[in-house]
Amino acid sequence: MSKKRVVVGMSGGVDSAVAAALLKEQGYDVVGLYMSNWKETDDNGCCTGEQDWTDVRRICDGIGIPYYSVDFSKQYMDNVFRLFLDEYKKGRTPNPDVLCNREVKFGPFADFARQMGADFIATGHYCRVRHDGDRHFLLRAKDDNKDQTYFLNQVSSKQLSDVIFPLGELTKPEVREAALKLNLPVATKKDSTGICFIGERNFRQFLSKYIPMREGDIVTPDGRVVGRHCGVYYYTVGQRRGLSIGGSADGNGERWFVLKKDVENNRLIVSQGEDDVLFKRGLKTEGFNFITPPPSSEFRCEVRIKHRQPLQCATATVSDNGDVKIIFDEKQRAIAEGQYAVIYTDELCLGGGVINNSFDL
Repeated sequence: MSKKRVVVGMSGGVDSAVAAALLKEQGYDVVGLYMSNWKETDDNGCCTGEQDWTDVRRICDGIGIPYYSVDFSKQYMDNVFRLFLDEYKKGRTPNPDVLCNREVKFGPFADFARQMGADFIATGHYCRVRHDGDRHFLLRAKDDNKDQTYFLNQVSSKQLSDVIFPLGELTKPEVREAALKLNLPVATKKDSTGICFIGERNFRQFLSKYIPMREGDIVTPDGRVVGRHCGVYYYTVGQRRGLSIGGSADGNGERWFVLKKDVENNRLIVSQGEDDVLFKRGLKTEGFNFITPPPSSEFRCEVRIKHRQPLQCATATVSDNGDVKIIFDEKQRAIAEGQYAVIYTDELCLGGGVINNSFDL
């Protein structure tokens, strides 16, 4: 019997490298596939993804597997980046990594891999999957600090049907150790952070190329002007740094923080000192995606509203139209519209939805 073919999504980083190497050791017919999702050159005229592609070639040559590159930049622009910009224009805080997983990695990428004869698709994500006949469940990783189920909350059960996550039972230190033992060329390569298409660049400079920025007033909730902002889209709810208003002569001397973005009137609303006004007990989502159906219309669960946030105990209620209301046991700070609320029951990730608004009881 011929070996089962696994196509591995290669990024040029240590996680996908170890995933591919482990699958090769397990006897699979492994093929590396690099996704080119963003076409741009740096100040020196070099393609910003060229180093990653170079690392992919070095990794695959070292492991002894074939490798290919595929261009999904159009799909990424149409289905991820445009929505990213639309959300920012509304004053919300989008998460493009979540959309990339649904719209590219587990969509066109997986389809392309199957055309290459893949029996399975694998990635370097820190999570686990369990298959039970026609049902496929997304589970949290062994390493809770690295768990990436938050970023996979919008995939479907069907999209998980032929997926392998080789790192699900490993911790990050164990992955680094494995990379060194396997003599992988990226064993000590630094992990990438932030939004992939921005990288190490200044976020404000990047965003200003796509969304015209207008200066405006920074005001208190009662309308008192305390400073000027360089564009409301640059800021996030709860932000303390970069406001350039200090203690303010007409304030109480304590630090200011962003309370709300008033996009319509081009005002940044701030408060000072005690930030109790940022804490809310509940939120409502839109477009909730259940990977696994909920146990009932109202149920106890655990929730994350940010990646790596400790799980928060809550009660979820599913409306007739599929939207979900979440009431937390304890108030949550700076619930950001546009981010995702992801629901768990024990180790199982049920899915997630975009945060539409937050409220107090």
